[in-house]
Amino acid sequence: MMKIKLLLLFLIIGSVFFHAQTHNIEKNIPERRTYEELEKEFYGSRIEEGNSKSIADYYLKKAKSEKNIIHIAEGYVMLHFEEDLPNALKYLDSLQYITRNSKENTYPARIYLLKGNLYFRNDNLQSALNNYILGLKYAKEKGNKRQIAMAHISIAYLNNYIGKHAETAKVLRHYAYDADYMNKDEKNSLKLNLADAYIEINKMDSAYALIQEGLQDSKKNKDNYRYHQNLGLLGYYNLHSKNYQKAIDGLLECEKYFFTNNNGSKRNHNYTLLYLGKSYAGLQEKEKAVGFFRKIDSLVLKTNYIYPELREVYTYLIDYYKENDDKEKQLYYVDRFFKVDKVLDTQFRYISRELPRRYDTPELQQEKEDITNELTKRKSLFYIVLSLLLISHLLFINVYFKYKKSEKNYKKIAQDLIQSVNENRVGKNRDQETGKEIQSETLPVENTENSEERTPRTISEDIAQTILKELDIFESKDQFLNKGITLGSLAKKIKTNSKYLSEIINTYKGKNFATYLNDLRIDYAISRLANDKKFRSYKIPFIAEELGYNNEQAFTLAFKKRTGTPLSIYLKEIENMSSN
Repeated sequence: MMKIKLLLLFLIIGSVFFHAQTHNIEKNIPERRTYEELEKEFYGSRIEEGNSKSIADYYLKKAKSEKNIIHIAEGYVMLHFEEDLPNALKYLDSLQYITRNSKENTYPARIYLLKGNLYFRNDNLQSALNNYILGLKYAKEKGNKRQIAMAHISIAYLNNYIGKHAETAKVLRHYAYDADYMNKDEKNSLKLNLADAYIEINKMDSAYALIQEGLQDSKKNKDNYRYHQNLGLLGYYNLHSKNYQKAIDGLLECEKYFFTNNNGSKRNHNYTLLYLGKSYAGLQEKEKAVGFFRKIDSLVLKTNYIYPELREVYTYLIDYYKENDDKEKQLYYVDRFFKVDKVLDTQFRYISRELPRRYDTPELQQEKEDITNELTKRKSLFYIVLSLLLISHLLFINVYFKYKKSEKNYKKIAQDLIQSVNENRVGKNRDQETGKEIQSETLPVENTENSEERTPRTISEDIAQTILKELDIFESKDQFLNKGITLGSLAKKIKTNSKYLSEIINTYKGKNFATYLNDLRIDYAISRLANDKKFRSYKIPFIAEELGYNNEQAFTLAFKKRTGTPLSIYLKEIENMSSN
């Protein structure tokens, strides 16, 4: 995530120092204060932005006045944290000189491990690694298991920094859970970094559990710095999970904390901005993403802090200004990419294989040279886009006319159905006036073969006629509109068995029972919808239920299958013909 700072080895090598509560540091430190109290004050004030330099100065002065070699050595350690690289190295050289004959099993391994951390903080990974290896060598010679652990952990952090996340996770998991000589603060830091490694190798559930544990513990102990480290890691987790807005919410809070009174390290600053930019990029809010990436560039110019993900920052900025046809800024960020890439290539040669496929150095150099030809290419692109738009337009027209043709056919079918219903109604009225028997209004589906030829061999003529009469009653009284009708229930109603009923329907009606029932209902619907204005004013689900269907979809599908036109067009044509 934030390639979280290495555990400061001074916390666990030699004396174990705990986070101190906030203290009001006096300008004149009382001489009665013990070395232990001063150490606790120093390391606590460094975390909480106290007056650590004055404490370290007093500590060394006190140790020298008492000629206490052990504490003079610790004074050099304290002071090296307060200086830039050259002066810090001088203090560590003094530490090496004064401990050259030390019988303690912490030396000389401690010196090399501290130098490793110092070089790491100053982004010289090659020197950091060399010193960690020397520290490990001497720690093994002295059998100091804590220093061996810290050397392994430090190298694991380097592996994480260069992308070997699985190896990092393996080491951190071991020392976080299987090393009983690690204290609670050390294990908390290990778990924080382990969660980061888990995210990188897509063990998201494990990462989330560790982050939540860290948030709750730091909140409980009112450790604001560690809380915001975990909150930032949660932001990275959400970014990795593509929950961009959640990531932004947490990271904005981290930005406010880390950039207020310089609470955070260079890593905290850079990676908070990096993941905010990437989160906005994920939301396609490019202007906001570019804003954060430009802030990163300003930080890099100010601090000269270089890290591999800067390649992503500059390639995004290059793409953005290329899209916006801002040649000046595009060329500026191409040049910035080259400068950063040169540093990375020098300091991190073993990660050069991680160069982005789209923006390696030769490719970018070629792109820089080709910018002058871009306007000509854009002209060609314009014609290509225009051609694509024309093709798309033609395709749309083709689809539109096909739709119109289908719609015309559907309307014709609907109009024929309505006309048929109207003719049946006129015929029915005429028959009622003359006293003739009224004929069915349903669509013609039955055969007109001789009844003797249609009589099933397994059923007697008398039984067949009895069943047919019952079916006539079933149809004439609209009993087919009842919900839940089945072959079995109808057979029971007309006092026959399912087999006989099915055979009669298949033979005399020319269809199976389900089709027979559907056709009766749809034919009824065709007629009633055309004749009954109130009925067709109802919503479709209600009409479907009235016709015995369980849902609207079953009704509309059955209607189109039976008639060949959608229900919506049939209803529309009824209204059109009624208004004429």
